[in-house]
Amino acid sequence: MTSENPAFSMLDEAAIAASVLQNDPYDYAYVDQAIPLQFKNDVLSDAPQIPDRGSYGLPNLQYGPHFGAVIQDLLSVRFRHLMEEKFDIDLSHRPPVILMMGNTTGHYNEGYAHPDSKHKIITVIVGFSREWPYERGRLRVLRSSDREDYAFEFSPEFGHMLMFRVGDNSWHGFLPQKGPRMSLQLCFSDSAQYVRSEYLRHGVSAFVKSVPLLRKLVEWAPK
Repeated sequence: MTSENPAFSMLDEAAIAASVLQNDPYDYAYVDQAIPLQFKNDVLSDAPQIPDRGSYGLPNLQYGPHFGAVIQDLLSVRFRHLMEEKFDIDLSHRPPVILMMGNTTGHYNEGYAHPDSKHKIITVIVGFSREWPYERGRLRVLRSSDREDYAFEFSPEFGHMLMFRVGDNSWHGFLPQKGPRMSLQLCFSDSAQYVRSEYLRHGVSAFVKSVPLLRKLVEWAPK
């Protein structure tokens, strides 16, 4: 290990490296505890407060040092190398973008099945919910656009990590469930332009949600 490639301060490198790459229905790997439970209280105490539904870009969120240390690990060259080895791919020119979700309202369109944008190469999803006592709302690796047609599912609890290669068939989603559902999505994308557009789009959305009248209009819009 060198100063250019320091060891993780929060992520469990051995657990991530040891996760088995599954190929059915597409390339994915799962880690039950990518962040050791000993860090749970500190990290969640420093996690951003996200009062509204929907996704927020990382630049629009405020958080403390322990959560920031997780972000630093995820954005490190060391983590990128883990993903490159896992999926046998070069990500050196694939800029990362990070979005976060804080809670869900239970509306039917939340968690809709989708394969991810064609601008994304590898997607990493990490749970940050303190607990998830519900049967619904578990993220599902899907075989099709039907949310009931799943090969694997897991709760969005602290430290649970899913990694997958994005493609036409990389369907995933969850059944609607109201609750404080915090999760992070890190995507290695095809261009810096896409990263800028994603942060701009979610920045505008965050501004709308911060203005009471505009937020009401969004809430009244068809779900």
